[in-house]
Amino acid sequence: MINPFKRYRIDSLFIICFAGLITIVLAITVWTSYAMTSRELADNTSYYQKRLLEELNNEITGRLTSIEQISLTTSRDNDLLTFLSGKEDEFNHYRRSKGIQEALAHLTYSIPQIQAIDLYMEQPEWGDRQSYIQFHELMEAAGKPWYPLLQKSDFTWSEEHELATYKGNVPVLSFSRKVYNNSRYLGILVVHVKADWIRGILEGYSKDSNRMLLDLNGRELLSVGTSMKDAGLQEQDLRFADQSGVLRLHTQPHGVESLVVYSKVADSNWMLVEITPWERITSGSVKLAGAIMTIGIGALLLAFFLTLGLSRQLLKPITQLVRAMKNYDVGGTQAELAGDYTNEFGILFAGFRRLNERIQALYASLAQRYEQQRKAEIEALQANINPHFLYNTLDQLNWMAIAEGQEKMSRILELMGRMFRIGLSHGESFITIEEELTHVASYLEIQQIRWEEGLEYEVQASQEVRNLFIPKMTLQPFVENSIIHGFNSRQNGRILIKAEEAGGRVRMTIIDDGGGLAPESKGNHRPKGGYGIRNVRERFSAFFNEDYEILVKEGENEGVVVSIIFPRLEEAQP
Repeated sequence: MINPFKRYRIDSLFIICFAGLITIVLAITVWTSYAMTSRELADNTSYYQKRLLEELNNEITGRLTSIEQISLTTSRDNDLLTFLSGKEDEFNHYRRSKGIQEALAHLTYSIPQIQAIDLYMEQPEWGDRQSYIQFHELMEAAGKPWYPLLQKSDFTWSEEHELATYKGNVPVLSFSRKVYNNSRYLGILVVHVKADWIRGILEGYSKDSNRMLLDLNGRELLSVGTSMKDAGLQEQDLRFADQSGVLRLHTQPHGVESLVVYSKVADSNWMLVEITPWERITSGSVKLAGAIMTIGIGALLLAFFLTLGLSRQLLKPITQLVRAMKNYDVGGTQAELAGDYTNEFGILFAGFRRLNERIQALYASLAQRYEQQRKAEIEALQANINPHFLYNTLDQLNWMAIAEGQEKMSRILELMGRMFRIGLSHGESFITIEEELTHVASYLEIQQIRWEEGLEYEVQASQEVRNLFIPKMTLQPFVENSIIHGFNSRQNGRILIKAEEAGGRVRMTIIDDGGGLAPESKGNHRPKGGYGIRNVRERFSAFFNEDYEILVKEGENEGVVVSIIFPRLEEAQP
């Protein structure tokens, strides 16, 4: 009989063994839990929620009623009515405004639940914008969220909204009341109550509940957790026949079944509603937990014995592989692995063997590379002798030329030494523009000695630009191209080199008055670039990718203009 653990995929075997068992266990668990607990949980939840809402409603009703009484008492204050009537002279009007502001401020300080008080009137006194007591023009009330509701009544509560204060926006519930004196409409008194205070009462001891404070018309004033709109409830869904009750609704548009518990205190203008998803109610039963635990323990016992046999089959090849890896030694004797596995373990064993072969080959390659590197280091140390030899040779030739009275030859040798030192630059790829200009000036001076009086050149560059960095050996190929091809068969010529910086970029310009560019098809014409110029382009592409330009074009009258544009560099690049 063939062992299936040596032929078939391990994951397939696990799926076949456990899928049927898990399906049966889950089916029994779901049916048992739902049948035993769904109705009992709903009854218990609605009972306790209804009692809690009645207690919260009594507390909120008392608190909000006290705010209404404070507003009523304040609106009938003689000083306030006299102030709003506007029948006093300007001085007394101003003095009374200060007294009213202090009295209202005292209310906000003595009752922490009041966030601020606004008074809307004709010709208000302008006070401190950072005060919690503000006087406003009566016409400004039209833009407030509570104003449309006040048109149908002399007083009303608004929905929760943001109140702008000097400390930022604060969520509030606003109680607005019209102020009359002998049937004369004088203004509006608005008391802003902290919404977080009411929300704290509404939350009670539960931080994850969905509760709402409504008026008798079903309008939501404030909510904790999910609002009516988010829960999918409409005002017409709340069919409140009694002062307290329970509804089971399928809320739209979400299509979620919910348990709705509501409470209304007698002679009260408010109603509390709590919405609990049906799914949450049916998930917390102790009986459900016991049933799940019993079935789970049985499933665990069955799974234990099943996995015990499976693990023994799995551990056998894994143990062989671990032992072989632990005892592995480069160049030593390797452990033998079973060769009759054709599933994942067979792939692992074959991979381990191939890995051993690659390690051996890599080890041999590293040994060979180490030997090559050692030889290269020796050759590099020997190569360091060459620059010193060349420096000393040029210096000796210079002294010989001086001794023979060859001043021109001495100057040429001195300039060549300077060019050679700048060209090497201790192996650096970037040098300052000052050094680059010195390098090309040395080359031009050598050419002047050869041409005698026929060659002129000029360098224009500020000291700030000279301190920036440029890839070395950038200008000399273009200047050499101007002399060899631009001034070919001529006895004179002029070259202008300019270095400028603007907008974070550097522009190097080489202008000559030579023969200009000619079509490539003709012979012995000035080319757009030989090996040296091509080398400059390749190095700039390696250093700056696409962030550079090298432009070669005809001059306005004659000659050629070369523009080299690259980023501004304040230090040498690696």
